[in-house]
Amino acid sequence: MAKKIDNLFGSSRFVLPEQRELYLQMKEDDKLVPIPILEQDELATFDYLLRDAQQNEKAVSITWWQHKKNKLGTICTMWGAVPEINENTRKVKLLTVEDVQWIPLENITDVKT
Repeated sequence: MAKKIDNLFGSSRFVLPEQRELYLQMKEDDKLVPIPILEQDELATFDYLLRDAQQNEKAVSITWWQHKKNKLGTICTMWGAVPEINENTRKVKLLTVEDVQWIPLENITDVKT
């Protein structure tokens, strides 16, 4: 049986919507992480894998940090093709069956083929 502390809102008789919203926002904020710091050789490997995927039309899995608030954000992962790398804006175009995502190169934390 679940303890009352595990189900905070189920154990309370009266919870205002504002209190519930603030509690859920605090739980979301706990999941935020700072941007990872990567070594130069890791960045060079990511660049090589992205360019190889673009030239050979391979699918890759890209993991990147997405800013949310202050200096914190979330880690996102998406799998797809890389049809374009824009050097001027320093972004990678990731094309999936459902979506197109432009990812800043400086936020990429991992690339897998």
